[in-house]
Amino acid sequence: MTDTHSHHGYISDKDRYLARLKRIEGQARGIHRMVEEEKYCIDILTQVSALTKALESVALGLLDDHLRHCVMDAALEGGPAAEAKLTEASEAIARLVRS
Repeated sequence: MTDTHSHHGYISDKDRYLARLKRIEGQARGIHRMVEEEKYCIDILTQVSALTKALESVALGLLDDHLRHCVMDAALEGGPAAEAKLTEASEAIARLVRS
């Protein structure tokens, strides 16, 4: 679904998100290197777990920002746009829970 607003709720935290994603990229490269070097499987799995938690943290932060900004704004406006934003948020939560 396309957002009709000119900016998204996370815009004020954009630099923080970008810094976290840069660290996550580094973690992924580190895991790649560990596999290339045939490191111990359990050590790789530990790093995969840390990477997964880092991504989940970013996802939950973005979801929180979305609920507090986009969904709240739509709810205040009411009507079909509000219902659409609530459905969109609910579907995003379901995808996160399944992953």
